[in-house]
Order: sequence, then C-alpha cells, then structure tokens
Amino acid sequence: MVKLTREDVLKLARLAQLHLSEEEIEKFRLEISEILEYVAQLNSVDVNSIEPTSQVTGLTNVMREDVVFDYGISKAELLKNVPDTKDGLIKVKRTLA
Repeated sequence: MVKLTREDVLKLARLAQLHLSEEEIEKFRLEISEILEYVAQLNSVDVNSIEPTSQVTGLTNVMREDVVFDYGISKAELLKNVPDTKDGLIKVKRTLA
C-alpha cells in the first residue's frame, strides 16, 4: 500500500511551485496516495503474453501524397497584401508572453 507523507506532498508542491493550505496538503496526500496505489495495482498485472498494440480499431491511416499546386500567383504577390513581413514571412504579434 502506497502512502504519501505530508513531507512528500510538500516536496511535490515545492517542485511544482505551488503554495498549498493545510487542507489542500491533506487532500492531495490522500488523492495522490490513491493514484499511486492504482498505478501499483496496474504494475502488478502480468502482460507478458499480450502483444503490444498502438491502436485497436483496425483502421489504417488514410494519408494522401502531398501535391504542389501552382495557382499562378507568386509569394511576393501574396505577401504584398499583408500588414507586415519579415524575411519573406508574415509577421504577427507575439501570442505567448
């Protein structure tokens, strides 16, 4: 049976840069212990006779070959319609801080 201590939860919280209240420490101690107990149960299952699979539906990929189409317009003509470019690419505002 896997039981986390209060110190284990505090170490995990510190690594995750979380600030936990006393109630949260106890709540997560119990919840994480249950999760680890379930993982231990899964680890005890004998899977030696089971063949590994990547998917179980029997479907195969329906991929098509990439085909280049010439629409008769150059990259320069397309880029003249955008507000800002840099090195031949469309420049946009940063989306992540």
